[in-house]
Amino acid sequence: MTVRIDWWALALLAPAFLLLLALFVIPAAWSVLGAFQSPSGPTLLHFQTAFGTYWRDIWFTLWLTTAAVLIIALLAILIGGYLTLGSSGPAVRILAWLYRWPLFVPMVCAAQMMRSFLARNGMLNNTLVASGLLPQSAAASMLDWRGILITFVWKQLPFVTLMTAGAMAALDRSLIEAARDLGASRLRVLAGIVVPLVRAPLLVACVLTFVTLTSVLSVPIMLTADTPTMITVDMAYRINTFGDYGTADALGVISYGLTMLAAWIYLRDAARQRDVFR
Repeated sequence: MTVRIDWWALALLAPAFLLLLALFVIPAAWSVLGAFQSPSGPTLLHFQTAFGTYWRDIWFTLWLTTAAVLIIALLAILIGGYLTLGSSGPAVRILAWLYRWPLFVPMVCAAQMMRSFLARNGMLNNTLVASGLLPQSAAASMLDWRGILITFVWKQLPFVTLMTAGAMAALDRSLIEAARDLGASRLRVLAGIVVPLVRAPLLVACVLTFVTLTSVLSVPIMLTADTPTMITVDMAYRINTFGDYGTADALGVISYGLTMLAAWIYLRDAARQRDVFR
């Protein structure tokens, strides 16, 4: 049997493959090797420095990104559920048009916008004070972990909602209509029928969001100077201040481990679902 090679297809794939290799695969492999190397040979000293100095930042990164993903998932379910089950046509169309806008805003622009919006004299506090809902003396800055969390949720919500709402829209409507005819409320239909059926795409979107958020540098570095902070800031600090690529590489490997943990949770759930339906 002769295998025919489509050289035109390979030529079309080559630029994308080379770009992926040059910008992602090689740097990732190089950082992993650099985390275990020193001028005198193999070492774990970089990990000792990373865990000893930045263990609070590692936990901060983990819980902040996890909290953001959970909030995003909940809001995406609610928005997707209303788009699927909502009875008000104008409200559904307005919501479908409105929630997508943050998707087109780069992360660094979102961080700059939130600096102006969440500052002590920013748009949020000025609006609340002008409307009489907040006294001027109570105005406070949210340029801390709260600002990072709000920015992450605002920026990534459209991505997760698009995947979730798309999966909901592809469901068999007869299941939903049957439940509604039996007297189930929209909330019960959403929680008991719709969400379990779109569990797989929702988990995929959450894993991708977790990976994206753990790699963001612009938001934590622009919104807060407090500690603890995210490990991406620590990586930039070790390189720019000390030229310490080894510790920065070790922090990068730790972030790889966090993302692999999220991927493992998804794969374990997917394997469990596959075994159930066998």
